[in-house]
Amino acid sequence: MNSTIHAATVLQIIPRLDTGGAELATLEITEAVVRAGGRAFVLSEGGRLAGDIEGAGGHVFLFPAATKNPARIVTNGFRLARFVREHGVDIIHARSRAPAWSGLMAARLTGTPFITTYHGAYGNRGPLKPLYNSVMARGARVIANSQFTGRLVHDRHGTPMERIRVIPRGVDLDRFNTANVSPDRTASVRKDWGLGAGDKVVLQAARLTGWKGQHDVIEAAAQLCRSDVGKDAVFVMVGDAQGRDAYVDALKRQISGHELDGKVIIAGHCDDIAAAFAAAHVAVIASTEPEAFGRTSAEAQAMGCPVVVTRQGASPETLLTAARDGADRATGWIVPVSAPKALANAIAEALTLSARERREMGTRARAHVAELFSSENMKRETLAVYDECLRSALVTAFDAAAMGDKNKRAPRITSP
Repeated sequence: MNSTIHAATVLQIIPRLDTGGAELATLEITEAVVRAGGRAFVLSEGGRLAGDIEGAGGHVFLFPAATKNPARIVTNGFRLARFVREHGVDIIHARSRAPAWSGLMAARLTGTPFITTYHGAYGNRGPLKPLYNSVMARGARVIANSQFTGRLVHDRHGTPMERIRVIPRGVDLDRFNTANVSPDRTASVRKDWGLGAGDKVVLQAARLTGWKGQHDVIEAAAQLCRSDVGKDAVFVMVGDAQGRDAYVDALKRQISGHELDGKVIIAGHCDDIAAAFAAAHVAVIASTEPEAFGRTSAEAQAMGCPVVVTRQGASPETLLTAARDGADRATGWIVPVSAPKALANAIAEALTLSARERREMGTRARAHVAELFSSENMKRETLAVYDECLRSALVTAFDAAAMGDKNKRAPRITSP
């Protein structure tokens, strides 16, 4: 390898390319590598984002990356090593456990640097799970998507802190920007939800599964909607059920049991989540198990929407509160896990903010996300990890390309 590589060929491996935090990060890093003049390869079984990766200048190669069969994982390791040699891959970046084992094997066979991103908290019970999970801590560098995740990697696997790089998930500040969401888009989602003009939206954007805390949100709604504060509130749950029909039926029974039909709406998948946050008065993240990052909280705040999160995992890292950071800096509230009364009280505080108070909180929230959680920061810091391993100059090239893009967009000034 040359002492300095000015560009690089980066291979990311992930089971599928459907929606999700790891999948979106794969796309974003593809964009970053291409912008820096490198080649971006993705090995996956395909999915909805494959076309976006190709459109960004990356190359998707179909590969049985989702298999958990030990024999096939070993076979994949040999296939991956052959791919690395044939295509001149400089670094392997694994984003999921099963393909990471193949990636680690290929890296050792070829002498290629291997890094991982630890995207989830991962269940660690039983005799085999700790070993299975440990591959995500075996990279030359381990990227953790939050301080919480970084501590978990260190405590669970004994990974030295000097090998861990905390790089929070990024938010696209152009997509999640009230200036770029038209009133028509906001009106459209409100119409889809069947809302009246005076309804204040309490939005929970999360897939419909038990640990996301929908039951607790319904209990909070039952308490709040009996008060004057909640008379105009409508709780909207957006997110895929992903086949959990029994869970959805249980939520519907809970709603009906509290006589909340029309006050709590299970709206299903939302294609325009930025407009959904624009339509919301407050966003709720009610997780009962650890969030490895808390993307929904960051996206909501980027849209100037206050948030209420549970004290679980990395979610508290994503916002500022009056109690912890000062009233003049607050962007939301943190409540205990599975505490509907505390959740209802925090939502009530959000609903009673004056227009000026809410506007000021929203401005702080967006500034907070722009400073710490932008996708541009995430891209740049990930390229810096590649540079550490390769002695390459991807960050320099990325910054130069970004400056060039800004100059192209800047208006030309002519002499009078």
